[in-house]
Amino acid sequence: MDARDKTGAHLPPDTITLPERGWRIDRTKAAIVAALCWAGFAVMVWLVTTGRTGTLDQTGLLFWREGDGLGPRGPAVLLELVRDLTAVGGVLLRNLIALGAIVALLFIRLRREAVLLGTTVVGGWIVSFGIKLLVGRPRPEIVPHLMEAGGASFPSGHSFNAAVVLIAIALAFASLSARHSVRYTLIGAAMGLSLLVAWSRVWLGVHFPSDVIAGWLGGAGWAFLAAAILRPTTDKAADSHMADRIDPCD
Repeated sequence: MDARDKTGAHLPPDTITLPERGWRIDRTKAAIVAALCWAGFAVMVWLVTTGRTGTLDQTGLLFWREGDGLGPRGPAVLLELVRDLTAVGGVLLRNLIALGAIVALLFIRLRREAVLLGTTVVGGWIVSFGIKLLVGRPRPEIVPHLMEAGGASFPSGHSFNAAVVLIAIALAFASLSARHSVRYTLIGAAMGLSLLVAWSRVWLGVHFPSDVIAGWLGGAGWAFLAAAILRPTTDKAADSHMADRIDPCD
């Protein structure tokens, strides 16, 4: 039965206009950014394993504390805000965010971007966990911890995986715009938010500054490296399941 408006006129059939891809990151540029990030990560590994980060780590942890009990600086509400912020990099929330982004990409028929995002997130978790096992650095005990945290300290898993998830999501959705300003804003916002997650781990006293610097550099490096080296594989995986740009109303 045809749909009609209040005047009885025919209404057009329901349609969904799918967005067009306006951009895909250049693999060479992505590889260069990844190389720079991983070079910084390697430097941090060397500094930590040779015991050269003592001053940085102690100063960074004590800067956010005050008083004889080394309590956190600032009003009491700040503690809750920082805990909420650090949750973005936690296992539950970051995976829910990644899953929601994947579902959204599949809904708008950007299957290639969805497959690449999922692969990047899973691969990033494996890389982060593997490095933690290899280094095995204990948590800092310079200041009281303001929340529970277990496992090895280096690199910061929150920092690494928040950078992976948020930057990979930004790269995926940046493909919808042909405008440089939009893409730079998305990717820059993802970097900024992931850096805040990294900072929150130091503020809470559960990571050394060197942990979060290395974690963020490694996570950002993995996100761009995956965009460079995994794209051909994920493109084939997506194309093998469905043709690109299918109109759902056909």
